[in-house]
Amino acid sequence: MTVTEFQVKQADGSIQDLSAHKGKVLLIVNTASKCGFTPQYEGLEKLHQEYKDQGLEILAFPCNQFGNQEPGDADEIKNFCSLNYDVSFPLMEKVDVNGDDADPLWKYLKSEKSGLLGSRIKWNFTKFLVDRDGNVVGRYGPAVKPEQLKNEIQALL
Repeated sequence: MTVTEFQVKQADGSIQDLSAHKGKVLLIVNTASKCGFTPQYEGLEKLHQEYKDQGLEILAFPCNQFGNQEPGDADEIKNFCSLNYDVSFPLMEKVDVNGDDADPLWKYLKSEKSGLLGSRIKWNFTKFLVDRDGNVVGRYGPAVKPEQLKNEIQALL
């Protein structure tokens, strides 16, 4: 199984088949608008602008499981990201990343690369790097800034 075998919901509720991303390098991130790590949206957007033409795609999944730091609905989240960070990469539907109701993609990501707390996601802005074949090749905690992933991303592009 690979990441590209999953379907996810976009912010508007429509289904996106991740097979559309075959051949791309993906950076999948759980995000929040009211978090100390929220300024990482800026770094994510810089990576997106710098590498999108070479095959990098960033998929952001808002999540409200950590300190109620993503309380808004899809429109509020999109507006916040657009106005404050000029985000142009896709924002998906808000998901749970831990627990019984965790999104299937996130269950898979965690099973492929565990972190300091085992498979559990520790906090917002945990990042998973996926190669062009849909394999999860890296997991990075919230303290790892997007720009620190440039070498790993370049190696996969």
